[in-house]
Amino acid sequence: MTRKERFTHVINWFQENAESSETELHYGNNFQLLIAVILSAQCTDKRVNQITPALFEAFPTPEVLAASSPDEVFEYIKSCSYPNNKAKNLVGMAKRLVDNFNSEIPSTLDELLTIPGVGRKTANVILSVAFDLPAMAVDTHVFRVSNRIGLTDNSKSPLETERELVKHIPEELLSRAHHWLILHGRYVCIARKPKCDICGLKNWCKYYQKEIAGRHGQG
Repeated sequence: MTRKERFTHVINWFQENAESSETELHYGNNFQLLIAVILSAQCTDKRVNQITPALFEAFPTPEVLAASSPDEVFEYIKSCSYPNNKAKNLVGMAKRLVDNFNSEIPSTLDELLTIPGVGRKTANVILSVAFDLPAMAVDTHVFRVSNRIGLTDNSKSPLETERELVKHIPEELLSRAHHWLILHGRYVCIARKPKCDICGLKNWCKYYQKEIAGRHGQG
């Protein structure tokens, strides 16, 4: 099977079977989305969604957050991973929005990358979710699933994975495909023991064909 054929089968399957292609983070506007995505680094969406209601209420605008201190923010986010760094980044992010972007979330990759706490993955999430632009954010789930299925060929970095996916997935599907892969990795193609028995992609999955079917003489 060629790489192109594998992509075609996988995309078709997701289009027919994926129930959701939206972020599981809860937010009401782009500012809240940016806060939630920064908090979600190495932290579950479930945990972030428990933290953000009180945080959003206390810091409803970039101006209010920019005028606060990391110590104040820390009290609201201390149950998530790396709360000290994230508290500093959230205040720094708000100050950058107020000082450089008229308190609005910018809509270009280069501008987003100037904001504290925003790396390439976070920036691509914002472009995709907030602005519906063709961007592919690669987190640990997307990286793992892409390599495992064979959409990428033993990619060594998130950027390498991103470039391969962008090359082979139609532009108009990129935003949805980002969520397809994340949710598939979160609930089916999990890190330690993928649930191959319930996976609809196994007919086109390199891992399944080699590790499961091949081992049982089905390949």
